[in-house]
Amino acid sequence: MSSYSGNGDDEYHLRESLDEEFPLGDGTADVGTTVVCPYCGASVEIALDPGSGASQDYVEDCEVCCQPWQVTVHYDDEGHAEVSVTPLGD
Repeated sequence: MSSYSGNGDDEYHLRESLDEEFPLGDGTADVGTTVVCPYCGASVEIALDPGSGASQDYVEDCEVCCQPWQVTVHYDDEGHAEVSVTPLGD
């Protein structure tokens, strides 16, 4: 059982617990990249959300031809993202 001590220890332990659960690394992670549409071949900039996890799969439409992509994102321990887009359903 823990109690509030009033000396700041509780806040420190809460931050320490959160850091273990959600490590921040050096605080920098890729938040955007350029991909090539598998349908029309256009280079398109997309936003990335490192807060959504180290491995992500989602659907996004090409802003040029409006065709749907399957986007796969994998973050490494340093926050660098490896991103691939494929036609939806492939």
